Amino acid sequence: MSINEVFMPALSSTMTEGKIVSWVKSPGDKVEKGETVVVVESDKADMDVETFYEGYLAHIIVPAGETAPVGAAIAYIAETEAEIATAKSLANADGAAASSTPAPTPVAVAAVASPVTASQNGSNHQPGRVVVSPRARKLAKELKVDLNTLTGSGPYGRIVAEDVEVAVGKVQPITTPVVTTAPLPVPVAAPAPVSVAAPVAAPIVAPIVAPIVAPVVSSAVPGQIVPFTTLQNAVVRGMVASLSVPVFRVSYTISTDGLDKLYKQIKSKGVTMTALLAKAVAVTLQKHPILNASYSDQGIVNHPNINVSVAVAMDDGGLITPVLQNADTVDIYSLSRNWKSLVERARAKQLQPAEYNSGTFTLSNLGMFGVDTFDAILPPGQGSILAIGASRPQVVATADGLFGVRQQMQVTVTCDHRIIYGADAAGFLQDLAKLIETNPQSLTM
Repeated sequence: MSINEVFMPALSSTMTEGKIVSWVKSPGDKVEKGETVVVVESDKADMDVETFYEGYLAHIIVPAGETAPVGAAIAYIAETEAEIATAKSLANADGAAASSTPAPTPVAVAAVASPVTASQNGSNHQPGRVVVSPRARKLAKELKVDLNTLTGSGPYGRIVAEDVEVAVGKVQPITTPVVTTAPLPVPVAAPAPVSVAAPVAAPIVAPIVAPIVAPVVSSAVPGQIVPFTTLQNAVVRGMVASLSVPVFRVSYTISTDGLDKLYKQIKSKGVTMTALLAKAVAVTLQKHPILNASYSDQGIVNHPNINVSVAVAMDDGGLITPVLQNADTVDIYSLSRNWKSLVERARAKQLQPAEYNSGTFTLSNLGMFGVDTFDAILPPGQGSILAIGASRPQVVATADGLFGVRQQMQVTVTCDHRIIYGADAAGFLQDLAKLIETNPQSLTM
């Protein structure tokens, strides 16, 4: 007899439990080695989980919508159809615990997680199989849309969230004219949303957003107690951990006239202000590597690369921090393209772990909301985070004793005082201001 357990995998270094978003396979279905059987929500993103075994999905232990600790069995896979009944009897015997029936073959991990990407869905696609993004699958379940009736607009016919929204009339297809005199179709009434919010990656900073993202409107119901989502529980753990770190903050005023002028010149080439700010920070960190370091019990961890995390608000609530890898050495045009790709895949919950957990310094921006200054919470595992306020016209005294108007923004760096000192932070901010104020053109070189 060969009956194997599918275990809840660890999809990130901080994950302690996972929620089953949906089962791609049903009990009795044939499964191939490496084929996706379940979609799991971790504290970072929705991930496809593939089986290491070939056989039949005999029994589901943890149904969709429920959670299980990392390493817990969530399903049984039988090698043959004849063993399906035996697997079910194991599950029925005291919750699949102790029983007189032979136990399943123990394995360390029975599933491997991988981000849902177009290339993977393309390579794994089989004729007749409906390929669906995790977000689209969950949305279809909430709105009661039959995925088999949809035609996917994504790569290899993959069904994405927009296809589901079009099906219920929430959005217009891309080919629909903008102006029309005919009455619009009446949208299909959608059921009330499930109280558990859609999963997003665990944020490591305070409620902050990137400058390209609109604010998320809360749908809270007065008087209702909504359980924490996986994301929110991760936030709680991260914030509690941050409270144990002794930090200090240093603020600085930076004139942005030169940076604003540069941005207007190269904006048409696809350059974003986020990329410009990240580039400026990364270049400055080259001179101040201690702010790119982090604390460990063994000593100071000097990271070999400068990877700038930038907080982004998700469309359905929550935050994720995509990472601009090697931001100091990548040219501004490539950096901007990378950033746009990261944001698109972050919203589709398709980021790979290294794209959201490898940051060595974090950049946060509330300036888009007109916030003048704020303190950002230090992310666990990093030594510094820079909070950026709004750039506003200010009357200032010029070097010749006259008055002038300058665009200025307030920035505040929060540092881990176990490894970084006041002079370190001040020197970093001085050099950052010098770069932005006197030599912003160097960011394009």
